[in-house]
Amino acid sequence: MFGKSQSETADNHRDSTSVQRMPRSAAVSSAAPEASSISSGLSIVGKIVGHGALTIFGHVEGELRASTVVIAEGAQMEGEVSAEELTIGGYVKGTIHANRVTLNSTAVVEGDIFHRTLAIEENARFEGTSRRSENTIDTPSRVQTNGVQPQATSTGGNGKGNGASDGFSP
Repeated sequence: MFGKSQSETADNHRDSTSVQRMPRSAAVSSAAPEASSISSGLSIVGKIVGHGALTIFGHVEGELRASTVVIAEGAQMEGEVSAEELTIGGYVKGTIHANRVTLNSTAVVEGDIFHRTLAIEENARFEGTSRRSENTIDTPSRVQTNGVQPQATSTGGNGKGNGASDGFSP
């Protein structure tokens, strides 16, 4: 009888552990978007908007928005970068808006950096201006509410919208 209750307890413990693990992994997968990357053989011209982490190994020209961005050694970015957290090991020419910016020792940056915190490693090259600001960017809300912003701002004072149809207003 004692052995039976132990096995039952062990079975119940295993079942409850497996049940607990499934919702936790499901919550993690839905809450934490997967990382994306642009490989070294790829060049992109245009606007890139991501909800999670993005690592660039190739060449990007245009606008880049994501919550966490890594511009790897050997990568090139020309244009505007907006991120919650930005780590640069490659070449960036343009304007940077990020709460936390790190320039690794291999980084070459030409342009303006608007940041809350800025860390520059030895041998990194930076030519431009650095402006500290408490809330430089809130990437997740900007990215996720991008489609909602026109309806919120479309009724500003004159009652005329910015092209959004009246069907969006309740």
